[in-house]
Order: sequence, then structure tokens, then C-alpha cells
Amino acid sequence: MTPTMTQSLADRISLISVSSTMKVMADADKLRREGVDVVDFSAGEPDFPTPDNIKQAAVRALEQNFTKYTPAGGTVETKQAVVERHKLEFGTDYKPSECIITVGGKHVLFNYTQALVNPGDEVIIPVPYWVTYKDIVNYAGGKCVFVETDEKENFNLTAEMVERNITPKTKIVIINSPSNPSGAVMTNEEFAKLYHITSKKGIYIITDECYSHFLYDSKPWSVASIPGSKSTVLVAGTVSKTYAMTGWRIGYGLAPEAVIGAMMKLQSHSTSNPTSIAQKGAIEALKGSQDSVPQMLAEYRRRRDFVIPRLREIPGVECSMPAGAFYAYPNLRGALDRGGIKTPLEFADRLLKEANVAVVPGEAFGTDHHVRISYATSMHELERGLDRIHKFVEKLG
Repeated sequence: MTPTMTQSLADRISLISVSSTMKVMADADKLRREGVDVVDFSAGEPDFPTPDNIKQAAVRALEQNFTKYTPAGGTVETKQAVVERHKLEFGTDYKPSECIITVGGKHVLFNYTQALVNPGDEVIIPVPYWVTYKDIVNYAGGKCVFVETDEKENFNLTAEMVERNITPKTKIVIINSPSNPSGAVMTNEEFAKLYHITSKKGIYIITDECYSHFLYDSKPWSVASIPGSKSTVLVAGTVSKTYAMTGWRIGYGLAPEAVIGAMMKLQSHSTSNPTSIAQKGAIEALKGSQDSVPQMLAEYRRRRDFVIPRLREIPGVECSMPAGAFYAYPNLRGALDRGGIKTPLEFADRLLKEANVAVVPGEAFGTDHHVRISYATSMHELERGLDRIHKFVEKLG
């Protein structure tokens, strides 16, 4: 009997799902192409243009014909720019041999789990979590151990919460601070406590520093700055958010040489090198003017301070105050029973179809009563979209 196309797919593909954020973005884009006026709060993407000095570095790379293969793990120049910037910002002391350049931040996280997680290994992930963590751990054959945080405490994570869930099978703890989707920030003190707990047990911490420069109440800090932490701390970074370079696809990892070597081996047979031209842009981003970063942060703060009170005015909606990143994560518990809506997925679907506003349902992040709203968009769009959400909820009854 001839197998169907589904039957012929590899079993491991069933371990992962389509990215919820990518799906919502695609649905919104489809409506826009049909002429629908959509307000899109789904994309975790700065609405600012890439700074001119970075774009000009890429132009020069083209003009100088820097368009060939580079080493699979990135050029030494790009690695040097990463380790120098990390040292300047956080006081770390990595060598280029302890750095890998990847095709975006998501890629380095995938490489870490593929290089380190064996079937049955446990990976601790705080809830709410970024959508990709669960899937990359599942794809590696690992077991996700979810740690619930308390919304009343602004989703703040403590070392003790994690420690309660450590077992002999624990291999990695993934920390994303500031958090996507909640905007929660783990305090330096709790992060240091967690490091001391995990390091004694030989457990790795993956610190996802994607939003590390977008903090509203504290200064950027890295757990990798703790003396002696190199052996068990794995840094995952990217230029995507900090420098508004999402489409350039440049991420990086900072880790022990053995781990970097394992990821280099994997990368040499998957993507090979990150784009040569994009690497030149990343070098300029890391070594050039940093003026755009505080400017973006100030604008995100202005938007946050508009969005959160506005969300709290909507009947049945509560929302914690994000301490970092550029997301609001409103709780719709009081609004979900209106109009026969039972889940955030149903809410997001009807909101897009009936009010033409795109949000990401909370199921994607491990919670049952939330949606994620990105405020990395203009004040004009925020005003229009929040007005539509308010009217939509009121019409539900």
C-alpha cells in the first residue's frame, strides 16, 4: 500500500508545532493583502528602522564583494565584536573561541538543545515561556519541566521556585529575562542564587539575553558576569531587537569551547555560515554608536505607560506591569465568558475576524487566560488597536 504524505513524514516532526506568532503574523498579512485594515500586535519586532550606520556597513560589504562563504560559525571579526561588546556591557571575559555566530537568536537556542539534551533529560522552563523553548526541547527528545510563576507578583521568578523542580535528570534551566511574553525581569540577586544552586549540581543555565537592553527599572546585567560561571552558563544573544535588525538574522552564543565546538559541528551541516553581509552589519552594530538603544527604550517606555492603563480600562481585563521587553500580557479571565468565548485562542481568532486586530493567544506561552500584545508599533496603531479591542469586548456583553 502506498503511504500517504503524512504517513511518510519523520516521527520527530510531530514533536513540534508551527510557531503561533508566525501563524498569527501570516493570518494578519493575508487579511492585509485582501485589503483589510488590520492592526497587528502579534509581531515581536521593533518598528524602528535599522540605524543608518549599520545599513551603510552592509552596503560597503557589498561594494567590497564581501559576498562569499565565511567560516561556518562566523568570522573571527564578528566573534571579536560580540565578546568585546559583552565585556564592555557586562564585564565578562570570553575569547572568540568561546563564541559562535548563528542565523538569529532562535538558531543558537536550537543549537544548544541539540548539542546538549539527550532523550529523557529534563529542561526547566518558567511559565509563561517563549513559544519556541518547548518545541526545541521536545525535538531534542528532552522533557520540559514547567515552573509556574505568580501573576500577582508580576510573574517574577525566584531561585527557590526553580530549585523545587530540580531532579537528578535536570540538564538545563532556561531563563529569559526580560521575559517574552510577560516582560518580567528576574532580579540580579535571584539570578545569582539560581546560578549557585545549579552550578553545584552541574546544571546548565541558558540565559536568553534577547531583550537585555530593554529594562525600565534596572540596568542590564548578565549572570555570565559572575566570576567562574563560564563552565555552566550558556549565553544566547542576538542583534535583532537591540539594534532593530530582525531580518538580518544574526545571533550568537557564548559558552565553553567544547559546547561551541559541538554546535559548530552541527551548524556546519545545517545552515553553514550566517550571511556574510549581515555579519558586517552586526559588527558595526556592536562596535559603532549605541545612541539608538536608549532612544528605542525611551519610546518603549512611553508606549508601555500608555498601553497598560488603557488595557486595564477594558471590562474584565487585568494586566501586570512589564519591567522590560516590549510586550503586554493581559489576563482576560473576566472577559472570556462573554459572547460564548472560552479560550484565548477563540478570543484571538474572533478579534482578528471581527475587529481586525491581531494578538497572540496565551496557550502558545503556557497560560489559559492571556493574550500577548506587542507594543513595538506606533502610538497611532496602539490607539486604534486598543480602541477596537475595547469595543470588541464591550460588544461581547
